[in-house]
This record gives sequence, C-alpha cells and structure tokens, in this order.
Amino acid sequence: MSIEVLNLTKLYGPQKAVDAISFSAKKGEILGFLGPNGAGKSTTMKIATGYLGATSGSVEIEGIDIERNPLEAKKKIGYLPEHNPLYLDMYIHEFLAFTGKINQMKSSEMKNGVKRVVEMCGLTLEQNKKIGQLSKGYRQRVGLAQALLHDPPVLILDEPTTGLDPNQILEIRRLIKEVSKDKTVIFSSHIMQEVEALCDRVVLINKGRLIADKPIAEFSKGSTGEAMLRVEFKVPIDTAPLAAIEEVLEVSEIQPGIYKLKVKESEAARSAVFKLAGESNLPLVGLQEEESSFDEIFHLLTKEN
Repeated sequence: MSIEVLNLTKLYGPQKAVDAISFSAKKGEILGFLGPNGAGKSTTMKIATGYLGATSGSVEIEGIDIERNPLEAKKKIGYLPEHNPLYLDMYIHEFLAFTGKINQMKSSEMKNGVKRVVEMCGLTLEQNKKIGQLSKGYRQRVGLAQALLHDPPVLILDEPTTGLDPNQILEIRRLIKEVSKDKTVIFSSHIMQEVEALCDRVVLINKGRLIADKPIAEFSKGSTGEAMLRVEFKVPIDTAPLAAIEEVLEVSEIQPGIYKLKVKESEAARSAVFKLAGESNLPLVGLQEEESSFDEIFHLLTKEN
C-alpha cells in the first residue's frame, strides 16, 4: 500500500481529535476522506504529512514511517493544505523554483519539473505574473503545481476546491483525475457530488472515529440496511395494507397512486408488495428501489444519536 494508517490517535489534553483510526490506499486510487467540521480530517492529514506528531499509532508512506524517518517519507508526498500557503510577492516560476529547492531537486530536474507542472496545471498564460495578481482559481493551480513538482507518488489534498467557481472546480477535478493514474490521492471535500465524481473509495470519520471505509459504489447504498422503494398503482389505494407489511417502516404519498416506502430488507419488502398486489387485486404498475443521495447517507452516518 502507498499509504498505511494504523490505529492513529491524537489527543489534545482530554479531547481525542483522532481516535484509533486505520485505513490504507493504493497506487492509482483516489480516496475520498470525509467527515463533518471538527471530525479530525485535517488533523489526520497533518499527521500523515509529518506536520503534526501523533499521540499513538503510525502512518507509513510507501513503507516509510513518517515519524521515524520524516525526511524520506516527506519526499514521497505532495501536499496541498486547506489554506493554500503562497508567497504573493513571488512570480510563479520563482515560487516553484523555491519549492523545488526545499524538496532538494537538482537544477536540471527542477527546470524540467517547473515546465512540466506549469503546462499540466494550465498556468502557461499566467506564468509571468506574480502570485498576488492571480485569481483564487489560479492560486489553487499554483498550489497543486508545487505539490506535483517533485513528482511524488502520494498526493494529499485538503479541500482543494474551496472557494472556486463551478468552472474552476471542474478544471481542478479534471487535473486531479489525470494525475491520479500513477499516484495515490487522498482527497478531502465537503462537496458530496465532487466525491461521487472523483473518488474510488470513501473513508468517513466523525468525532475522530472511523465510521465507514468502502468502495464508492457500496457507499452510495448506505450502511443501515434500509432502502427506499417507489411503488406506483393505476389508481390511489388505501395505504394501510402497505404500512402493515413487516419490512415497511414508513409510507408516504408522493402523488395519487404513487407512494414512497422506507423499508428494511429491500428484497423481502418488494416480494411482500408484489404478493399484496396479487392477493388484493391491486393494479400495480411500477416498483423500484431508489438509491439515497450522498448527502442523505453522509447525514445519516454522522448525525447525532
């Protein structure tokens, strides 16, 4: 695995910001790292990049422990923090050369690297400007360029599209998708549609604890076992028999003849609806399961008990 997080814990006095979480990510994978504000996402990312120390547990980058061998591990990481730290008085080329020196790149390697990331991040037309003259979207591109400059195998991106307009968001998404082909990407975002569009897997934390870790397709189905069925009849019916089905938790009318059923054990509930329609001679014309939206699943998994 390119990234291995094992029993990671971070304490601030009696408060557990991160509570014994474990997950991993492999090359070519975009891992969506989700959670509400204060869940511990940024703390985890800062520990993974060596910016913060852990109270206990470990993080390995390409097999290198970030705490025991921080310099070697950091060479493998490209990091874009939530608040993109840039020197506004520097020109783009000047800033990228500066970050190349910090990463101990050789002069020839750095020159080629700067040219590569300027083109890759769409900065060619802006490359002779000072960073302070750039829009928010272009500043984010500069942040991505510095993270990519030394061609690291691991990218850690904390809210990379914050404050961008829809066109800029699409451009940054495209770039992340492109560079992920031969890298491991941990991607934090509050925008559920963005996670659904970009990520292969989702890790969800809440109050410092791991809540879910599953492929994006499985996450979209939720984890409670509950489902929503849309049932349509030719004519309006008495909903009492539907509500009486053992697997049905709730019945609501969308419009005359069309009903939404909140159920447990979707397959059994569908069989029971078909059986009811046949035995009661109800004119059933449609029955389908509806997937919950990412927003609904996120809320369900992170809501207060």
